[in-house]
Amino acid sequence: MAVQNPFFGKRDSDVLQPRQPGSVLGGGTSSVGGASSTTSSSAGHAAVVTKPASSAASESAGSKLTVGPNIKLKGVEITDCDTLVVEGTVEATMDSRVIQIAEQGAFRGSAEIDIAEIHGEFDGTLTVRDKLVIYSTGKVSGKIRYGKVVIEEGGQLSGEIEAGIGSSSSRSGSASSSSSSSTTAATAS
Repeated sequence: MAVQNPFFGKRDSDVLQPRQPGSVLGGGTSSVGGASSTTSSSAGHAAVVTKPASSAASESAGSKLTVGPNIKLKGVEITDCDTLVVEGTVEATMDSRVIQIAEQGAFRGSAEIDIAEIHGEFDGTLTVRDKLVIYSTGKVSGKIRYGKVVIEEGGQLSGEIEAGIGSSSSRSGSASSSSSSSTTAATAS
């Protein structure tokens, strides 16, 4: 005589009831990367997702890649990325809209960017079509081209430097300079 296994066969209709918000296993709020979402269900057919305003504003900026602390990304070409946030180490080539290098972050390679915000280190070929911002802890070296630059007191910029590219390149007499030593400047903005 065969014994029927309770896992195979007919299911009871009350076993698969939808979880109510706040239940022990199906808590109503989850957090992934700082964005929280709340789901509620009515007979298992409708779900409502809400996000904080700050998260919605950052997501509207487009695709974002974050290389976290202690992560090393090497030998890649980064494409179709609107914002790259570097908290670890990246050795790559990229063409993007925005790069943000955190204080402990480092980027080595070549990058063509609209806006660069450097708190950490950049070494290589950097072309910033619009605005390069070097904060007090930032160090930028290599072949650097930019449209506009802001350097906080303590920020470092060294290498082959060319100013006046991007939207401002149409004007005559763009400024160009070369430097082999570290330059520190402060700007008021």
